[in-house]
Amino acid sequence: MADPYEVLGVPRDASQDDIRKAYRRLAKKHHPDLNPGNQEAEARFKDISAAYAILGDEEKRARFDKGEIDETGAERPEHQYYRHYAEQEPGGFKYYRWTRPGEEEDLGDIFSDLFGRDGFEGRGGFKARGGDVSYSLTIDFLEAVNGAKKTVTMPDGKRLSITIPAGLKDGQTLRLKGEGRPGIGGGESGDALVTINVREHPIFRRDGDTIRSSADITLNEALSSGKIRVDTVSGAVNVSVPQNSNTGDTLRLRGRGAMNRSTGKRGDHLIELRVKLPKGANDELRKLIADWEAQHPYNPRGEKEPVS
Repeated sequence: MADPYEVLGVPRDASQDDIRKAYRRLAKKHHPDLNPGNQEAEARFKDISAAYAILGDEEKRARFDKGEIDETGAERPEHQYYRHYAEQEPGGFKYYRWTRPGEEEDLGDIFSDLFGRDGFEGRGGFKARGGDVSYSLTIDFLEAVNGAKKTVTMPDGKRLSITIPAGLKDGQTLRLKGEGRPGIGGGESGDALVTINVREHPIFRRDGDTIRSSADITLNEALSSGKIRVDTVSGAVNVSVPQNSNTGDTLRLRGRGAMNRSTGKRGDHLIELRVKLPKGANDELRKLIADWEAQHPYNPRGEKEPVS
């Protein structure tokens, strides 16, 4: 941690009253309850609290100024009689305040002044909701569309079971109640906010609740009515290709799209047809097409050909 005078923004000859005022101003600005989900504000609040734990106590301040203890309250150079005021622990954080017998002021008094007596348990017993924690989770396209259950290990080693609701979109955030940092002084735990990142799919694309894909068809399938097998997000199905289909024509599979979480209904799946010539088409096929076009001339561009 930085020098506590610098953290509180006060000179070394500041009075105890000036130090108290600086702390009150900064603590109220950066308190986690007033900045939910803001990890930078939370870290700043811990530094501010640790700084005040040294400078707010005249005896500790004097010992710090003499170089007997460091900015965490630890003895120099050997023993530690004071614990770090803001201690980070797996899955949460705790705040400590060390007072002399008979000391009249503690952090509970300050926070009751700042936020009122609600949320306190007795004199000096600061009670507050734990902070939220933020994570990101990458899932497959089909998991987002159809829903899934995932078991993930958080940075603190805690394993969480997460239900991915069907229809979840890339960038949306799931809130897991009570899975954040533990509360302080008996306060309720914060939440875990999990932002979902969805991997791209090699076949499917999502457009709102609509799923889009394409399907290649042969010349014969384009000319003659028939069935082809195509993939959907819920499995492969057989679909009918209308007679005389062209590249760009679209087949609609109703109710085969992504779930709309508001209505509880699925969108549609649109399949764009693409007429595909065989590789290495031979002279026989070219002659057949040329002969047919000679007897049935047409211009697919819908305009007159330029005169050469």
